[in-house]
Amino acid sequence: MSPRSTVPSINSFEKFREAVSAYRLPRILLMALELDLFTVVGERRWTIPQLARKLAVSERGLSILCRNLAMAGVLVKQGETYRNSRLGATALNARHGAYRGDYLNLIKSHWQDWCRLDESLRTGRPLDHDEPEEPDYRRRFTWAMHYRTLETAPQIAAQVDLHGAETLLDLGGGPGTYAMAFLAKHPRLRAAVGDRPAALEVAKEIAATHKAGSRLSYVPLDFTRQAIPGSYDVIWYSNVLHIYSPDTNRTIFRRALAALNPGGRLLIQDAFLHDREGLHPAEASLFAVSMLLFTEEGNTYSAAETTCWLKEAGFGRVKVLRLKRGTEDWEDGILEAVAPGRRSGTPARRTRSRESSRAR
Repeated sequence: MSPRSTVPSINSFEKFREAVSAYRLPRILLMALELDLFTVVGERRWTIPQLARKLAVSERGLSILCRNLAMAGVLVKQGETYRNSRLGATALNARHGAYRGDYLNLIKSHWQDWCRLDESLRTGRPLDHDEPEEPDYRRRFTWAMHYRTLETAPQIAAQVDLHGAETLLDLGGGPGTYAMAFLAKHPRLRAAVGDRPAALEVAKEIAATHKAGSRLSYVPLDFTRQAIPGSYDVIWYSNVLHIYSPDTNRTIFRRALAALNPGGRLLIQDAFLHDREGLHPAEASLFAVSMLLFTEEGNTYSAAETTCWLKEAGFGRVKVLRLKRGTEDWEDGILEAVAPGRRSGTPARRTRSRESSRAR
């Protein structure tokens, strides 16, 4: 879950200094990850001399590092010894079943990537734009996205009303974490994940561990270039909008509309900007920098401009769905767009989307 806006207005030199100095704790946390400190600590208590020998670092440096990790709550200090907190012993510990290694590796790599911001700022291109993407990277990234939304997806599925829906497409859904959360909430629902083959392989592995996994199907698809096959009552488009340009998203919206049953809904979850000037929430503005670093054309967009694109594509009513604070992925981050027509008790089924039909 992304944090709500926490960046204060910088209107004095003191606040400027505080904002710039905020790198300190993140660097300490990343240093601990780079040392595999939480994995080494495991379930034991360690003195600084014992742990320093095990990690092959200085006692002085480790003493200062561990003190700050304990101050932050990821280690627990008791007298002269340190042990893992619950978080350190589970999600940060490679020997625990709840370890989130792929997401932690992604976070670690981002520190170096953000240090190269000047490159993307000068060129307007993503870092390493001339290097082809390896399937193994796509697999690791897909697992990282699963770990990112593991707790958030069920909370959101519990609040998004899918009453009457029988079919759902998780468009660009990667690991299918949201699709599985919706399936778990709605026993009569059937869902599909539409994404690239490398991502779908991860989705299949995850679905195999769920009781509802038998109700999930897989659609190999590049929806930026292809029509969306099939027809659905709901299309869930989560954390994909920011990857693409306005023009590409408009094209995707038209394809989504063609694949929706009459009265069907396109649910877009993303880092929307909500104020008139397009500056807030802060997390949405900051996330746009990640899009500069890692995508060819991505950005973050306002709910108002996205609403205009949806209506241009042919959708009718568009509104923001507001969820309970603390359960959202992004602040006020879901738009619901409704396709023309009236939903019936048994939605009409089509073997292919209207766009597919026109293409033949």
